[in-house]
Amino acid sequence: MTAHIKVTKADGILTLVMNRPEKKNALTDAMYGVLADEIEGAQTDSATRVIVIRGEGDMFTAGNDLADFAAAKPGESPRNVGRFIRAIAQTTKPLTAAVQGRAVGVGTTMLLHCDYVLLAEDAKLTTPFVNLALVPEAASSLLLPARIGHLRAFSMLALGEAVEARQAIEWGLANAVVPLGELVPAIEAAAARIARQPLGAIQATKRLMRDAEQLTAQMAVEGEEFAARLQSPEAKEAFMAFAQRREPDFTQFN
Repeated sequence: MTAHIKVTKADGILTLVMNRPEKKNALTDAMYGVLADEIEGAQTDSATRVIVIRGEGDMFTAGNDLADFAAAKPGESPRNVGRFIRAIAQTTKPLTAAVQGRAVGVGTTMLLHCDYVLLAEDAKLTTPFVNLALVPEAASSLLLPARIGHLRAFSMLALGEAVEARQAIEWGLANAVVPLGELVPAIEAAAARIARQPLGAIQATKRLMRDAEQLTAQMAVEGEEFAARLQSPEAKEAFMAFAQRREPDFTQFN
């Protein structure tokens, strides 16, 4: 295990487990770095036929570790965040995920890049970027409206409204909902089934279904806006309010 990420490889399956349950699997820059390294490495690893992402504890991930953002230089995000989201956009290996509890921010947007997603019955997807006076990332401003429509996407991205597991299935955000105790065996079985498929045909099909260049370009646009928003008076108020455990007041800004 490195930087709170457990990495295992067996039978063609690369499993990446976020293992920081005491912090609700909040993602640090170091954790992003390990995830990016492993997904990038899988591209040229002939032994890897499918990738699984999941989390330990009662939550998939609380999203970004806000302490990392607070420590970043002005106008910059922690450096490995961009590497990770580019890796999940560009990988041609099948990418799968198993989600329990809350999936906050990148915990939800990374699912838009997955080829197979299972949710536990208690799963709840949220993208509260605007709540923090920020903007969506990981090309979610493009992928989410395309997947569920503008109105539903606006409710998630602009209002931060949560989507429960069953609703996520109805909206096409996941393949199936399973009991919590069956989540890990179910994703392992799905990954094993994918691993038995002809990898060349799987990769070619995935390339036909996704425009990696378009996604990467959208991420660049989002990244510039995200960095600008991070330094805005609105974001400073949002982060201060979060630290002070109070409601932010955005009415003071035009």
